[in-house]
Amino acid sequence: MGRKGGEATAENHDDEFYEEIGRKGGKATAENHDKEFYEEIGRKGGKTTAENHDKEFYEENGKKGGRSRKNKRDEDDDE
Repeated sequence: MGRKGGEATAENHDDEFYEEIGRKGGKATAENHDKEFYEEIGRKGGKTTAENHDKEFYEENGKKGGRSRKNKRDEDDDE
């Protein structure tokens, strides 16, 4: 039953609908939780990521971040 309801919802709503409920959920979470809550979920997420990925994963992400920073600096230099 739940899956069919989710499929029907997806057929009846656009991206803006999901963006809006995401914003509302994020706002409600922020109003109901403190800094420590976010620190804890960050630690848990980091631990899970580390358990599920190898060195190459982090190397590739580091390269992507470096390229992104370089591109941003290049854009700033053009202004």
